Amino acid sequence: MSAPAESLPDTAVPAWLRERGVPGIVDLHVHFMPDRVQQKVWGFFDRVVEHGEPAWPIRYRGTDEERVAQLRAIGVDRFATLSYAHRPGMAQWLNDYAAEFAAAHPDAIPSATFYPEPGAGAIAERALARGAKVFKIHVQVGDFSPLDPLLAEAWERVAAAGTPVVIHCGNGPHGGRYTGLEPVRALVERYPSLVLVIAHAGLPDYLGFAELSARHPNVYLDTTMVGTSYMERIAPLPPGYAEMLADLGPKVVLGTDFPSIPYPYAHQLEVLDGWGVGDGWLVDVLWSTPRRLLGIDGSGPGASAATSAPVAPA
Repeated sequence: MSAPAESLPDTAVPAWLRERGVPGIVDLHVHFMPDRVQQKVWGFFDRVVEHGEPAWPIRYRGTDEERVAQLRAIGVDRFATLSYAHRPGMAQWLNDYAAEFAAAHPDAIPSATFYPEPGAGAIAERALARGAKVFKIHVQVGDFSPLDPLLAEAWERVAAAGTPVVIHCGNGPHGGRYTGLEPVRALVERYPSLVLVIAHAGLPDYLGFAELSARHPNVYLDTTMVGTSYMERIAPLPPGYAEMLADLGPKVVLGTDFPSIPYPYAHQLEVLDGWGVGDGWLVDVLWSTPRRLLGIDGSGPGASAATSAPVAPA
């Protein structure tokens, strides 16, 4: 399976959505972080070529407000603001930033994180009390096991709330000591009510994580960078993968990694469309399934953004 050319401009996305009967976009894998953290993340991607990897030019470098405007113009109705802690003492600070960001931007999905440290359960509980609708955990960057006992209370509280956790746990695009399928399989068995969204569909172990999702009702996959022109050079999709996702039904949600992507936002959408699974599947991935996971009832902000928002240059 090869990625389509990057031919769909961001400015054409609202019309693209209308043509396919997709009411709008809910993106569960978008990052908004405190600026000093965001600059460090971009600095990492700026240097990947030094390690023999393909260049990763950040497509949407700009201020928070510029990036919010870009998402709205594309037709994104709701977007997560995922941050992730990589050391003790960081999670609460990131959660405070995310809560303030969501309060100032009604189309932002209140997001939070936690880290294996004393009090992780209380940090998760406080985030839930402040309205967090999604959490982000990054196993590779944080360099911790998802089975760390210090996380037990946080997992229990988040599972009891039914709040989804976007977990970056696969071995790609960069692996770590605790990444891979087996720790996540054990996590699911330990907390079967925990709602997990596997970031990047667990690449490069696409088949293993798809099978895990098929077996467990609370395990979902997100599409972040999957099948794109960049990722096909690093972790190409296996034959028959689109059909496997179609068989999963409403277990797949849109993720993009905006703003830290090396191609237009629209490219992820044309990749999904190019799999030929059908417009109904696109409606589920871009709209219905993430809204169900988040408990969005249809009266939230931006309900008509895909059809009425002004279009700005990408």
